Amino acid sequence: MKIEILGTGCSKCKKTKEIIEKVLKETGVEAEVLKVEDFETILNYGVMVTPAVVVDGDVKVAGKVPDEKDIRKWIN
Repeated sequence: MKIEILGTGCSKCKKTKEIIEKVLKETGVEAEVLKVEDFETILNYGVMVTPAVVVDGDVKVAGKVPDEKDIRKWIN
C-alpha cells in the first residue's frame, strides 16, 4: 500500500502524517508513506487545497486533517 500526503509542509500537513503513521503502527498495517510537496504533482491529482491524502492513487480527502476513524477505513 502506498499513502501519499500532499502538501507544502504546513502544520496541518505534518499533523496528517503523524496521525497516519500512528494508525499504521497501531493496526500493524504495512504501508509506504510519502510526503509530496511538488506543486505540479499535487495538481496532477486534481487537488487544490491541502493537506490531501492519496491511498494507492485514489484521493481520499483534501483540505482537512483526516481523523483516525477515516484512516482506519482507508487502510483496511
